[in-house]
Amino acid sequence: MKYIIGPALFVLAAFSAQAADLQLGRAAVKITPPAGMPMAGYYRVRLSEGVHDDLYAKTLVLEKDGVKAALVACDLVGIPRPIIEAARRRISESTGIKGEQVMISATHCHTGPEMGSRLTGVDAKTMQLAHEYLDSLPAKIAESVKQADGNLRPARLQAAVGKEYNLSFIRRFLMKDGTVGWNPGKHNSNIVHPMGTIDPDVPVLYFETPEPKPQPLATYVNFAMHLDTVGGNLISADYPYTLARLLAEVKGPDMLTEFTIGTAGNINHVDVKSPDPQKGNAEAARIGTILAGDVLKTFRHLEPVEAGPLEVRSEIVKIPLPSYKPSDVEKARKVVAAYSTPGAYPFYDQVYAFKVLDLEERHRQPIEAEVQVISLGDQIAWVGLPGEIFDELGKAIKVASPFPSTIIAELANGSIGYVPDLKAYPEGAYEVVSTRCAPGGGELLVDAATRLLVAAHKAAHGR
Repeated sequence: MKYIIGPALFVLAAFSAQAADLQLGRAAVKITPPAGMPMAGYYRVRLSEGVHDDLYAKTLVLEKDGVKAALVACDLVGIPRPIIEAARRRISESTGIKGEQVMISATHCHTGPEMGSRLTGVDAKTMQLAHEYLDSLPAKIAESVKQADGNLRPARLQAAVGKEYNLSFIRRFLMKDGTVGWNPGKHNSNIVHPMGTIDPDVPVLYFETPEPKPQPLATYVNFAMHLDTVGGNLISADYPYTLARLLAEVKGPDMLTEFTIGTAGNINHVDVKSPDPQKGNAEAARIGTILAGDVLKTFRHLEPVEAGPLEVRSEIVKIPLPSYKPSDVEKARKVVAAYSTPGAYPFYDQVYAFKVLDLEERHRQPIEAEVQVISLGDQIAWVGLPGEIFDELGKAIKVASPFPSTIIAELANGSIGYVPDLKAYPEGAYEVVSTRCAPGGGELLVDAATRLLVAAHKAAHGR
């Protein structure tokens, strides 16, 4: 194994593979909600007024030596655990692929449907429309996996990791008064410095048919940055839409591009040093174009990946809940009742109110969070984590991982909200006010992911 390190690329070089050893199936099923669907991403009611670009459940099914695993990415803000479980049951019934062999993640787009956590403040007809849409999702996700499983074909895999330093930014800042500000605004003179550093990795996995005439099958791309660039009331997959469209223009319309979001709980696209506006479809297109350029540059540095054993492991981590006072519950109910009235309560009051009511519904039972690892030989591992994970936690997993390439997909197999690292709790600000996890919960996920990665790597070597 060797690494090639340059100013813009971190390239994975691996042993040559027997192309026919690995099989790949791919599919995309439309999951665009109907007009009038409540939209996700903000603490206010928005109803969709049309479609800028459609949403999809995209699936890659891998098969090696009779073992199958599916990677599903949905253009959604998050996917509640009951929908994951229902989709997995349907997948198992229709394909024979066990539910635990499937990683179902959300890209976290803020111009998709509201997924239930803030489905309030609308009339009965809209509520019915929303529930009907949510009820339909498990079948659509399962259909995507079924179609992918139905078109398995021999494939060879190549991989590399590009770098992108200019798109993403830490959104938490130390301010001159000693507090930590969240999205404090452009050219804010009270900013001292960002509270952390980004993860610039752009892992690229490229699947194609074997020789003598290779044909593109799929490209898997991962990047750690919030999908909140579009805004407005039109449905959109945000910047991954442009990414996929441009890669298809280069590689051909039959190639599927699947995007997953890395650990971006404290990372977004806003450059506070730039005066330029950064909202709208043009901004999403700008970001998607730059990211597509990164992927196209990385294509030139792809190296073959050995098609080793395909394995899936998972662990349920019990995360304690943060404390709150009984008196907080009554106030929270009042705040949430005024959800459809803009400006009725300060923003952080709204955030905390939804949190308290969620915690109250749990009756102090810990969150059961699934950590999943899918590994291909000793070269590549995918880690699925079920929340908006702080970047520091993701980087800790990558450092601890024995795999040369470790790809982390957040909001996978559930949606438990923000998961800050331990040092962030005393700093406060939005993510800490919002989190349903007690301090140390993120580190529990890191520990579990590390155990699973080490076990998978040892198994690949027969130890």
